[in-house]
Amino acid sequence: MRNLFFYLFLLGMLPLHAQPPVQPEFTQEVATHFTTMGEQPAGSVARIQTTPHLVADANGQVYKFETGNWILIPGQAAPKEPKVSSKEGEILAQTTYRGKTIVGTPKGLFYNEKGLLTRILPSDERYSWSPRQVAALVVDVHGDLWFGSQEGVGRLSDGKWSLFTGKEGLPYNQFTCASASPDGSVWFGTKRGVVIARGDTFAYRASQRWLPDDYVNDLAIDQQGTVWIATRQGISRIEFIPMSYEKKAEYFTNQVETRHNRMGFIAQSELQERYNLATSQLAISDNDGMYTAMYGAAQAFRYAVTGEAEAKELAVRSLKACKWLSDITPEAGFPARVIIPTDWREPVNEQYSRAYNAKKQLSDPQWKDIFPRFPRSKDGKYLYKCDTSSDELAGHFFFYGIYYDLVAETEAEKQEVRAVVGDIMDHLLRHGYKLVDYDGKVTRWGDFSPEYFHSVYGYDQRGLNSLMMLSFLNVTKHITGDSKYEDAAKVLRDRHNYHIFALHPKEYFPAENVVPWDNNLCLMSMYGLFKYETDPSLLLMYRQSLENAWLHMSKQKNAFWDIIYESQANRFTDLVDQKLFDRKDLFTKNHLYAPSVVRDYYRASNHNPYIAENLKKVPLDLIGYAMPNDHRLDVTLDPTPGQGPKKGWRSDGFALAIDERGHVRQDRDAFDLNLTEGDGYSEHEGTFYLLPYYMARYHHLLGK
Repeated sequence: MRNLFFYLFLLGMLPLHAQPPVQPEFTQEVATHFTTMGEQPAGSVARIQTTPHLVADANGQVYKFETGNWILIPGQAAPKEPKVSSKEGEILAQTTYRGKTIVGTPKGLFYNEKGLLTRILPSDERYSWSPRQVAALVVDVHGDLWFGSQEGVGRLSDGKWSLFTGKEGLPYNQFTCASASPDGSVWFGTKRGVVIARGDTFAYRASQRWLPDDYVNDLAIDQQGTVWIATRQGISRIEFIPMSYEKKAEYFTNQVETRHNRMGFIAQSELQERYNLATSQLAISDNDGMYTAMYGAAQAFRYAVTGEAEAKELAVRSLKACKWLSDITPEAGFPARVIIPTDWREPVNEQYSRAYNAKKQLSDPQWKDIFPRFPRSKDGKYLYKCDTSSDELAGHFFFYGIYYDLVAETEAEKQEVRAVVGDIMDHLLRHGYKLVDYDGKVTRWGDFSPEYFHSVYGYDQRGLNSLMMLSFLNVTKHITGDSKYEDAAKVLRDRHNYHIFALHPKEYFPAENVVPWDNNLCLMSMYGLFKYETDPSLLLMYRQSLENAWLHMSKQKNAFWDIIYESQANRFTDLVDQKLFDRKDLFTKNHLYAPSVVRDYYRASNHNPYIAENLKKVPLDLIGYAMPNDHRLDVTLDPTPGQGPKKGWRSDGFALAIDERGHVRQDRDAFDLNLTEGDGYSEHEGTFYLLPYYMARYHHLLGK
């Protein structure tokens, strides 16, 4: 079983720091699976009850829950529940409501008065139903009657019906049972997971993150509000743990340091046994530099808001790891993707053989045929991965600016950042805005040159890559103070229109050009571009670019992206209030442009409470699960022509909540309904909570 005590033990072992500001507590849902009963596999658990004792029926026997395990009650056989029939068919569910017996059958919903069934026909201003397959009935703590049927869910409150279908947010409608919680919510078991009704809103719990099997036979809720769910493969216990943002951050910092730190590099870990964190082993990713930089940025923001020595120590370690990526390569300023010892367990160069490269070029003619892809370091101790991409650069420059501003305090610390930033940018300038590998050729995804953008091969990338390069130059100018980088940016704008290209900051169509990590690269680069820009004309353009990008990300409920967007939009608001744009020399050929941008984009257009909502809902369990959602009633499939994997959004137009998706990383497409990150064989790093949390605190955007 995956035991909650593991999580609580780690929380209890965390080091004490300076007291954070008082924060409101929320409840964190944590699931524990019991897939054995006594000494044997649980199999299908038919029934579970919490009163007078917590007992369950499995394998034809009765078990009680004691000292954290299910113990067989010797000599007690599970009672066989006889099927009760009526003239309207088998009675699937039954409850008492205001002194009357209510029953559900395959044919409908009825009052049962002395064996006489009277049909109930619920209706509200939207629907009028004659329900079928009424398999769930319960009365909640407010005295309201709830039912679940194939038409949907109904609630009777003070004589008035409210009916819910997928359009109203109901995820699924093949019900098996129901139970009321002391907190006022109602939990419905279904043939594909659990549906939770909280007032007029619904949540969904399915897959191995929440259940050992999605077919729910029964469920019960104890007086503490703990939910016990009997499935075909065992029992799930869902508890509600009091939590604060800071406690959650401490947990995830410990999670990263325990299972995701490889020589200072941060990446996902691999599980040798599916779902079993005890079998975790360190892994590498294509973008160790970016993910390490994001973790370093999280710790830099943490240091800025808490002053904790550990935060600075982790930020410094991240800087040195990122710098090592540049130092290890023979080409000055060229950062590697990954560094591993020469005895790394995987045959990495065999995976990227010449034959592999030739095969890749069939689908991508620009794929780089370079071998070895993991050259040996000069000292012979390490292998490093080359063919570095724009992803890596976005992470490096995002981090370096934040580190320089918030962590580097002494002149020596500042000079260390200046050196690595200058080296990388000088490499790009030396090679005509290209990342050039040890073979003297540009990498597959490292071309930021004007000639590439004006070619048939690079036109679709010029918006994002122009924005990124202008951002890198702004960051480098800010850190080094060297005007040559400002001069280079001016040439790119005046001669090659990079600032014009940046108004279209990413691709939105056709579908095959739209990739979710471009959202991440765009906004991370926008942070440095906008933050360090002083020219009012450019700030107006970049504000419009920021909004153009945001319009295509605003429904994802991604705390990290919300924070980058809102923090920079708020900076624009401050500049407007300071009258920076009240000038007659801005865009003299069109005097309406500046005032129209000020008017249209004066304030941020995101919904700030979604930041807190996302952070609260990030699960403690960051294993990547297979969690298909394309069957859900509350999802609208994306009708865009050319879409590959199924994409979609909830009936309210927003992405599914992060605790209802298989992919928990905040650099992924929340509209991808079936995406999995490792299918139970990988755990992802807590950076995806830590970075938005500490960044939100730094920018005063949490609980605003």
